[in-house]
Amino acid sequence: MSSPREVNYPQDRFKRTGKSAVAADLKRFGPDAPMEAIDEKRAKNYCKSLALLHYENFSVASFLLPASLRQDFYNIYAYCRWSDDLADEMANSAESLRLLSWWRTELRECFAGKAKHPVFVALVGTIRSHQLAVEPFEHLLDAFVQDQSVMRYDSHMELIDYCRGSANPVGRILLRVAKVDDPKSQELSDRICTGLQIANFCQDIRQDALMGRIYLPKILWERFGFSEREILAGQPTDPLKLGLKVWVEMARTFLITGLPLVRQTPRWLARDLQLFVRGGLTILDNIEKKQFDVWTRPIEVSKMQKATLLLRAILSPRSLRVSCNDMSRGSQ
Repeated sequence: MSSPREVNYPQDRFKRTGKSAVAADLKRFGPDAPMEAIDEKRAKNYCKSLALLHYENFSVASFLLPASLRQDFYNIYAYCRWSDDLADEMANSAESLRLLSWWRTELRECFAGKAKHPVFVALVGTIRSHQLAVEPFEHLLDAFVQDQSVMRYDSHMELIDYCRGSANPVGRILLRVAKVDDPKSQELSDRICTGLQIANFCQDIRQDALMGRIYLPKILWERFGFSEREILAGQPTDPLKLGLKVWVEMARTFLITGLPLVRQTPRWLARDLQLFVRGGLTILDNIEKKQFDVWTRPIEVSKMQKATLLLRAILSPRSLRVSCNDMSRGSQ
């Protein structure tokens, strides 16, 4: 892995929550804010609002969950949302590192029974009722800290190792909530999470480049003959498209080979897994349909596609059937 020159982060790029919302929450609940006592009920409402207002895919999936578990998922999501925002929504890396260090301290205080921040006041009950370990939560923070200095990856293995911290812990936390903890299920979950992470990287190459980050491994630069400058410039050259095509097929393989997890989880989780795996495959299909141009053409899942995915998840939560094209491409 290599670290690039200092990057000036754009001040106007704030995804999902927006600059004003992040700033307002930090002003109220951040490390420099006056201590504000908050009870568990208000903390849970805060996490629920954060989950339902700022991530439409999560709100779609949430009604598939058992009512008794929805608040736990809101609390887990809120932790991930705050962690991501502290990593990506600040003005510079130094500020992100300062806030991520504070957030890690708050996490450890939560596990020690001394929660103060509303996310952790809500999360402490989830941790206790499902006997969650601190390690997956810490591993997510490790990846976000890594993002502040490592913005280039030499090989696929380095990128996959990054996904072990940036994506896989979320799956393992959810498996624990579902009382599914065997090694085989964890391995399948890791494949799904890594596949979704790489699919997201494929979709967001241009946006990541605006932040100075290139996840597309250098081995593909060398193989197809494109440069860092081309990636940062956002020009969809033929060599760059060929590199992206390899990456798309890698993500597809991870998702398809992880799909058998639906046969090893409770039905409610199998529905969510179907929704997210097939949603990831749809994103990859849409990238291919647009001839691997993710720079000048937005890659979106249409309303019709979303409705179809949702219906399929509800009616066939344990289905392993994928298209012949997916099978052949996923095995390449």
